[in-house]
Amino acid sequence: MLQNELFNNVLRDFDAGYWELYNDPERELWSQKFYTSLGYKDQELAPSIDFFFEKLLHQEDVETFRDNFLNYRRNAINFKQHVKIMTKEGDYKLFRCATNDELPVNIKSEINLVFFFEIKLEPEQDIAKDNFYYKETAQMTATGSWYVDFLKKKSFWDFETKRILEYPDDYIPSLKDSASYYAEDCRQQAADLFFNCTMAGTPFNTEIKMVTANKRVFWVRAIGKPVYNENKDIIGIRGVFQDIDEVKKKELRLQRSIDIIASQNSRLFNFAHIVSHNLRSHTSNLSLLVQLIEGIESPEEKINLIKEIKQISHSLNITIEHLNEIVAIHSNKDQKKKTIKFQDSLHLVTNSIGQMITTSKTQILSDFDELLQIEYIPAYLESILLNLITNAIKYKHQERDPVITIKTYIANNKKYLTFSDNGRGIDMKLFKDKIFGMYKTFHYNEDAVGIGLFLTKNQVESLNGKITVESEVDKGTTFIIEF
Repeated sequence: MLQNELFNNVLRDFDAGYWELYNDPERELWSQKFYTSLGYKDQELAPSIDFFFEKLLHQEDVETFRDNFLNYRRNAINFKQHVKIMTKEGDYKLFRCATNDELPVNIKSEINLVFFFEIKLEPEQDIAKDNFYYKETAQMTATGSWYVDFLKKKSFWDFETKRILEYPDDYIPSLKDSASYYAEDCRQQAADLFFNCTMAGTPFNTEIKMVTANKRVFWVRAIGKPVYNENKDIIGIRGVFQDIDEVKKKELRLQRSIDIIASQNSRLFNFAHIVSHNLRSHTSNLSLLVQLIEGIESPEEKINLIKEIKQISHSLNITIEHLNEIVAIHSNKDQKKKTIKFQDSLHLVTNSIGQMITTSKTQILSDFDELLQIEYIPAYLESILLNLITNAIKYKHQERDPVITIKTYIANNKKYLTFSDNGRGIDMKLFKDKIFGMYKTFHYNEDAVGIGLFLTKNQVESLNGKITVESEVDKGTTFIIEF
C-alpha cells in the first residue's frame, strides 16, 4: 500500500476504496476499503480486472468502464463515471469512480489510481437524476455525444448532436456520409484523426469545422477515444463534441486584430526608419554643401555645388512625397466606401496608361463574373490595379509580351482578387520577406523605385485586407488580395 501522509489523510476524509495500477497487471492492488465496501475480506478476492468485469461489475457498465479503464492505462486519459458493483450478498451498490486528476484535491502520486466512492442513494433514483442532469448539461453546454460501431458499421448520435447539426430527431447518421459532416477544408484532418484512433488507439481532442444539415459551417471541439472489447481489440470510437463557434470566431477575430497590429507596428517601425535614415541623409548632404559653398570663392565651383543642391532638393522632395502618400493612406482609410465595379476601375486604369499598354504589346484578360463589384474606396482600388499592371509591364520577360490575368472570386464567404502575369518572376527564397518593403527592388531596371508594392500593401491592409504573393523565376508572379 502507499505510505503517504497526505494520501492517507485524503482517503480518510473521503472514506473511499481505490485500486493501485502498475505496468505489470499482476501487481495491481485493491485497497482494504474497496473490499470491505463490498462485504469481502482481502483474502477472498484476487485483484483481477478480468474477474471484476465478469463477476462484479454490472453488465450495463462493462463496456463504458472497459473503454475508460483501458484508455487510462494505455493513454493516461483520466475519467470519471458511475458504476454498479455486486456485493458479497449479491446486491449491487452504486459507486462514483474517478482517477487521480478527476479528484477535487491534488494527490501527487507516481502510481495511477482509480477511486471508488460509494453513493448512499438508491441506484435507480440516482441514475434517473444523472440522466436528467446529463440532458440539462448537454443542452446548456451545447455538447453532443456520438458513437461509431465498427462491428455493426453504424453511427449513433444523441439528441443534442442532432440538434446542433440541425438534423431531425429521426435522422439516422451514416458512415458513408461521414465526410459530409465536416467542412471541405477539414475533411482530411477528420480522416487522419479517426484513422489514428482506429488503428493505433490514439485519442484526440481538437478544434474542427463541421457542417449542419442546412449547410451552415461552424466550429466545434471534438473529443474521441477508442472503444475496446473484452479481448482489448478496438471495436469503435466514442466521443463528444461541443459547439464553440461563437468563441472560436471571437478568437480568430482577436488573432486577426493582433496580426494587423503587429503588421502596423512593423510598418510604423519601417516608416520611422525611412524618415530617420533618408531625411537625415538628405539634410546632412545639404548641410555639407552649404558649408562648402561658404568656404569657396570661385563662382564656377559655387554654381556646380548649387546644381548638386538642386538634385538633393529634388530627391528630398520625392522622399517626402512618398512618405506623405503613406500617411495619406492611414489618414484616408475612413473615407466613405462606395460600390465599385471591378470592370469600371480597370477601364479607368487602362485608359490612363493606354500608351504604355500598347507600346509594350500587353494583353490584359479579366474575369469578374463571380464577383462583379465590391464596397471599397475607389482611389485605392484604382491605385492597386495601376501599381500591379505597371509593375507587370516594367518587369516583363525579355522573350515574350506581357499577358496579365485579373480575376475575382468568392471562397469560404471571403472575397478575392487574383492578379497574375507571365513576367520575370521573383526569387521567393531570396526576397520573400522583402517583397512589400519600402524601396525594395528585385530587378535592375533603372526606373525601379520600390514604392509601388509597399503602397499597395498599405492600402489593402488599411482596410483590414490581406495581400500575398506567389512567384517563380522566369515564369511569372501572382498576387492574391483578400478583401
